[in-house]
Amino acid sequence: MNWSALIAFLLVVGSAGLLLGFAILKRKTPPSFREIPAFIRLRQAIGRAVEDGSRLHFSLGRGDLISPQGAAGLAGLSALRRLADLTSTSDRTPIATSGEPSLTVLSQDVMQASFQEATGGSHFDASGARLTGLTPFSYASGALPTLRDEHISANILLGSFGVEAGLLADAAERQNSYLLAASDNLLGQAVLYASAQEPLIGEELYAVSEYVNHSPLHAASLKVQDILRYVLIITMLLGALLKLAGLL
Repeated sequence: MNWSALIAFLLVVGSAGLLLGFAILKRKTPPSFREIPAFIRLRQAIGRAVEDGSRLHFSLGRGDLISPQGAAGLAGLSALRRLADLTSTSDRTPIATSGEPSLTVLSQDVMQASFQEATGGSHFDASGARLTGLTPFSYASGALPTLRDEHISANILLGSFGVEAGLLADAAERQNSYLLAASDNLLGQAVLYASAQEPLIGEELYAVSEYVNHSPLHAASLKVQDILRYVLIITMLLGALLKLAGLL
């Protein structure tokens, strides 16, 4: 019997069951999460962008959706939709940049859906979703003019970034614009922790959508994520104890 395949199957089925159960519960009772100051300041920055007619720049990184980095890209797309909804009344629509073609296409669809829902079917300018480069530094370099020339007052970097994120963080600082950033890459996290105004650490990347705009399904996914984390910790501790006892 292939035990690893069986365990993986049980994890998937168990996670799906928990996700469905928590989603039903969250419709009846509001969720409670720890307060993260970065998200409070993000909502304030969005409010200022809407009031003064400036733009929001959302960068999705370079996570290929069929690779392990695709989870960060999907988290970024989910957050983009919620932030696009919040800025739908602004004079200027958000701009989304990415370094991976599939992310660019999906970000265009997400922004178009949000725009048409808010305006009742008005013409959407597809140039707001941009593929700025196919390599790490060409992607970051291609996004720099957006930060400089498009009346950007707030930047959100959510996705898979490496050290090239430092170029975007530096450009945001030079323009004196707000910057919230998160990456699933350890090098990117280190760079952003040192250079971003509001760096998010670890799994906080996947919580942005829920903190910005509540969704029962997303709230349930965060609860399931916490449970799986505890299961992993307990499994590691049990494995270490069994190893010390000579049973493994």
